[in-house]
Amino acid sequence: MSEDRPAAPYRTMREWAGDERPRERLLEHGPGTLADAELLAILLRTGRKGENVVDLARRLLETLGGLRGLTRADPAALRRLEGLGPAKAAELAAAIELGRRVHALDPGEQPALLRPEAVFDLLGPRLLGKTREEFYALPLDTKGRLLGGIAPVNGGSVNAVSIRPAETFRQAIVLEASSVILAHNHPSGDPRPSPQDVALTRELIRAGELLDIAVLDHVVIGAKGFVSLRREGLAFER
Repeated sequence: MSEDRPAAPYRTMREWAGDERPRERLLEHGPGTLADAELLAILLRTGRKGENVVDLARRLLETLGGLRGLTRADPAALRRLEGLGPAKAAELAAAIELGRRVHALDPGEQPALLRPEAVFDLLGPRLLGKTREEFYALPLDTKGRLLGGIAPVNGGSVNAVSIRPAETFRQAIVLEASSVILAHNHPSGDPRPSPQDVALTRELIRAGELLDIAVLDHVVIGAKGFVSLRREGLAFER
């Protein structure tokens, strides 16, 4: 039987050669050349006694189940991880949120949202990794372009949202929108609408008719795709 190889000796980052260190490699060759743990290590900046920052980053990713798990971890969950204090947990949470927001468009480049694919392109990155449902009523002008900013009507529980028509149409009324697109996420990753989703859509369509604001669609967003209730003939008359 062959003998087990001894574990690699622990090295602090100061003992690493310059071309091994993540920050120096990023500056020299670009961020695309770094592994996930190396990018995370740059955010963490320092390790702890007996564990350099790259090893700490690898362990955190293994504990969380990779980048997807990292995006789903809220600040409280990050603080509970061994090796992260309040400051590092806050910095990671801020970086994750910035990654979501980077897809928000400049107000001068508001997209037309007349197709559910456009709604998914707009909201999918923002909702990636969210562990709670968020419900949106996107106000549109007469050409189907987004008016105003992007903000959820309200946050929900782990698997449900409580929506009132008054909250849903408030922004659309203020902005004098001619129509809205409804959208929300399923944290489970499965975008198939529930019976409650269909019933809520019917209720909001009726409320919109009273306000002279058309509900054009309701898009349910999952981890890798979406379902358009209008396209599926659910709650919308063909």
